[in-house]
Amino acid sequence: MIKRNSIGGYFSLELTNNKKYHSGDNFVELNSARNCLEYILISKQYSKIYIPYYTCEVILEPINKTRVNYEFYDLDNNLEPIFDFNRIDKKEAFLLTNYFGLKDEYILKIHQRVKNLIIDNAQSFFSEAIQGIDTFYSPRKFFGLPDGGILYTDKKLSESFPIDVSYNRASHLLKRLDLSAEEAYEDFRLNDESLDNQPIKFMSNLTKKMLNSIDFDYVKGKRCENFNYLHKELSGVNLFSSFKVSEKSVPMVYPFRTKNPKLKSKLLKNKIYCATYWSNVLDWSNPTSNSYNLVGELIPLPIDQRYDKKELDRIIEIII
Repeated sequence: MIKRNSIGGYFSLELTNNKKYHSGDNFVELNSARNCLEYILISKQYSKIYIPYYTCEVILEPINKTRVNYEFYDLDNNLEPIFDFNRIDKKEAFLLTNYFGLKDEYILKIHQRVKNLIIDNAQSFFSEAIQGIDTFYSPRKFFGLPDGGILYTDKKLSESFPIDVSYNRASHLLKRLDLSAEEAYEDFRLNDESLDNQPIKFMSNLTKKMLNSIDFDYVKGKRCENFNYLHKELSGVNLFSSFKVSEKSVPMVYPFRTKNPKLKSKLLKNKIYCATYWSNVLDWSNPTSNSYNLVGELIPLPIDQRYDKKELDRIIEIII
């Protein structure tokens, strides 16, 4: 039986239908970034994967679901692996994270010498995928979306997955517009938890429509402008200021490293909300590792498309 769309009646949420930012023959839209990794592990049948200590705990969800062995590695002060790449066996994979969207040049430099590379672009939506390299993205880290993941892979699964449904995960997005960030936070937390242990599904129609309605050129320009403004004002007091941003890089946040343990609380008291990346690392690693120290010392300052110089000056005033 042919399913026909209804004609007439009440309106749905109206969104524009712009050109997709990501597309192509090897492009797959799924329901979350973690499920993109699960898709890769299933299709490539790796026996083991090397992952950074410094990453979100949800990365273990697809690894445990597929029963793939894993091993952690530490990072240096440039957020680059401390690892002997010659160790990687032909049935093993290496997960490389594009931290904050700032490691594009490093990835381009290293991808040809590392076997079975998987690029985690969850923090770098605008970075181009490299042909032949499995790569995944988490668009909700850059835009107001309920869920969704984007995958580039050269090995598609033949299985047909159901299409996800996302309307019940969008309450925090609507409440923040009508009420406030604080009043919507509990919805955000619950909606975030609802993504745990979800099976692989294709991206929902709602998420797809919301994503395709975004003015990507504006977002790219605003994020780069804000990042450069903060870097100009804060690089002198930022312990992590040696990074290089390529012309194509579009950062997710401005990573500010400090030895001041009270700074994040001070920002919070002034209603400047900065995530902690990631408390689980304290359980995985030990105090002598750089990854362990990054959890308490690195503050991801917001630089996204919602803000202008006025908001950034508030941040700068508190830090300096």
